[in-house]
Amino acid sequence: MSWRLFELMLWAAGYTVLLSGISIVIGLGLGLFVCAAKLSPKKALSLPATLFISFFRGVPLLVQLLLIYNLLPAIGIMVPSVVAAVVGLSLCTAAYQAENLRGGFNSVPRGLIEAAEMVGLSPFQQLRRIRAPIALRLTLPALVNEAILILKASSLISIVGVIELTRMAQNLAASTYKPLLFYSVAGGLYLVICWTVAGGGSIVERMTKAGRT
Repeated sequence: MSWRLFELMLWAAGYTVLLSGISIVIGLGLGLFVCAAKLSPKKALSLPATLFISFFRGVPLLVQLLLIYNLLPAIGIMVPSVVAAVVGLSLCTAAYQAENLRGGFNSVPRGLIEAAEMVGLSPFQQLRRIRAPIALRLTLPALVNEAILILKASSLISIVGVIELTRMAQNLAASTYKPLLFYSVAGGLYLVICWTVAGGGSIVERMTKAGRT
């Protein structure tokens, strides 16, 4: 394989990481809101959050991408295919991250909340200083795992015309008649990316544990 073709694979790998990273960050922000709504005692908030989580966890990501890609133009919203792809990935990961965060918030010791109330902290201050930091620390392994899953699932966005790593491998394999070579390179690049994310997550987890000691 020539260096030029390998450069194309590296570019596609970087683009995959970029789109996945944007989706994960957006999904985490949205997931926090969905989690808060799910934990709310008000049915007007918890019911839509439950339906959101049920839909995006119950429908395959491929179907979600196709629905979003065809729905947006149908309602008059014309966006590039990459935007539809990011929207699909973000909504999907938001549902999973909301459930991960909900487990983290439910695991915060009740005694800490009661102590915060006794010293006069407002609900927002409790969230910012106690509940959110502890919940994020408790759910960090699950959030890292979700990031890895989204990185791998991003291969599906080629169905809406986005040239990411898998689609680039398909294109180069078809033009050079060397499918084994390019799919092997793609697999190796995915492996390196996922190892890097997992390693970074482990470092952050150790740092947070060290910070508590």
